[in-house]
Amino acid sequence: MWPAGRCRRGRPPGTVGRVIDVRELTKRYGRPRPPHRRLFLSARRASDGPASDGGGRVAVDRLSFTVRPGRVTGFLGPNGAGKSTTLRLILGLNEPTSGSATVDGLRFRDLPRGLRHVGALLDAHDVHGGRTAEGHLAALARTNGLPRRRVGEVLDEVGLAEAARRRIGGYSLGMRQRLGIAAALLGDPPVLLFDEPVNGLDPEGVLWARGLFRRLAAEGRTVFVSSHLMSEMEHTADDLVVIGRGALIAAESLAEFAARGSGGGVTVRTADPAAAAGLAAALAREGATVRPPGGAGGAFTVTGMDADRVGALAFRSGAALAELAVRTSSLEDAFMELTADSVEFRKKKEGEAR
Repeated sequence: MWPAGRCRRGRPPGTVGRVIDVRELTKRYGRPRPPHRRLFLSARRASDGPASDGGGRVAVDRLSFTVRPGRVTGFLGPNGAGKSTTLRLILGLNEPTSGSATVDGLRFRDLPRGLRHVGALLDAHDVHGGRTAEGHLAALARTNGLPRRRVGEVLDEVGLAEAARRRIGGYSLGMRQRLGIAAALLGDPPVLLFDEPVNGLDPEGVLWARGLFRRLAAEGRTVFVSSHLMSEMEHTADDLVVIGRGALIAAESLAEFAARGSGGGVTVRTADPAAAAGLAAALAREGATVRPPGGAGGAFTVTGMDADRVGALAFRSGAALAELAVRTSSLEDAFMELTADSVEFRKKKEGEAR
């Protein structure tokens, strides 16, 4: 790693990272349907588009987004949404059915000595348990033409210097995650991809990882982090790419995405149910939405109107308020709403068709 505020070869922050560009990326698994069958299904399901016509399971469906340097971009989606497959396609580990994924305009396989350009943690278990951490990283350094001193530097960076000569088979999951991060940092690359990097880390380790990702972005690198932990994304990410069933749901700043949830609004509570009903009716006439309708129980949430106007209407209607509070929409609120139709694994609700 390099001193804070400085980047590789002395370049100022903001000039190091490279753009990850994903365009119409599609990955389909399984056996293609014969041409006559595809034609029949195309006629029946024309609205589904080309990714549904070829047969097989669609893991990634015409996905397009851009990840820019100098920012931490979170990659979110329900289980089975296609996040890990997308990362593998970016890294050239899987071949796309169609579309492209490039780093600075080049496919990963066309980058000479890829570890110098892109570092990645995909699976912390994908390491030979009989090796030591030092030996594992030394082999990576040797095959990528990296100086041996980088092994000690990254082990120190991730807090594994004292365990460097222990066999990896005896590592905890958290230690394996740290080793995977060390491997990603080994080539001091401008682009970094992490798949669920805080799994298995203790609270101190989570705070460390959070700070590391923020610092890497501040150095001008491109940092793309896949996670299912909303709390981590709220603390770490600047931008979000959200997918469901392999298709894009949103690609925008974290603040813009959170604002799309309906969890925000104004909480109103009064001790007089009759006054609450009258105020709820007045708010509805002014175009606000009241939940529950009619202010049943004396407490309700108002959306579509700010707190000042709600308070003014309460004053005019003579309702004495016990509470008037602004409630902001959380990232989790927005995520649950916008991915509701993309959840693949869930318990069916009572009365729902099987």
